[in-house]
Amino acid sequence: MALTNIQAKDSLLLIIDIQERLSPLISDFQSLLKNTLKLAQASCVHDIPTLISEQYVQGLGETDNKIKSVLPRATYFSKVHFSACEEAGFLDKLISFNKKTIVVVGTEAHVCVLQTCIDLLKNGFEVVLVTDAIGSRNAEHKSIAIEQLKHGGAVISCAEIIIFQWTKTAATPTFKKILPIIK
Repeated sequence: MALTNIQAKDSLLLIIDIQERLSPLISDFQSLLKNTLKLAQASCVHDIPTLISEQYVQGLGETDNKIKSVLPRATYFSKVHFSACEEAGFLDKLISFNKKTIVVVGTEAHVCVLQTCIDLLKNGFEVVLVTDAIGSRNAEHKSIAIEQLKHGGAVISCAEIIIFQWTKTAATPTFKKILPIIK
């Protein structure tokens, strides 16, 4: 992907497996959750659709309640494959949103996030990896996943950069809604 500003109109927020039983094991989970919630709130302001995957709900539980409460209109997708793209119907669901830029957050960075992002890239999507909103049990594993995706063509970013790119300009009603999110 050539260097360009991320456009809200072209974006979909993909939240991968931020689930109640896995969360306590994730290194620096509170920071991941805080940044995911900021992106979620900003996505609502900009009317950006959200797709949330849940890995093996019976074992890992449902998506974190704070995320569910911020995103009442999100679409959920249940999976057992590490790559969501390997799950029957996932790519069709993703394509139905008609968005080319997939902003990715979630866990675990070196498993489900990595494999899903690789497959998204292979399928022609622009992948934006939100490094302060992904996590693994082991911080080193997260770093390795970021490096692999950087070399594989993903855009490496953070929540605040994306929020400002989506917003584009100050002194507007939209910016006034965004300001409390980033403060």
